[in-house]
Amino acid sequence: MQEILTVMTYLAVWLICRKVVGIQSGFVTLIISLGAAVSVYVIFAAKRYEDRKNDDR
Repeated sequence: MQEILTVMTYLAVWLICRKVVGIQSGFVTLIISLGAAVSVYVIFAAKRYEDRKNDDR
């Protein structure tokens, strides 16, 4: 589930950068999209870690 959301975030941000914001540079779009996708992945990993940590108590 986490990986699917990460891919969807990448695609959504990429489309927003291209169509809505109008960023034409492929490199800038790539960096912004990957940054957003990695951020979502890290947030969900941290949340899962906290949930596991609380369940062990």
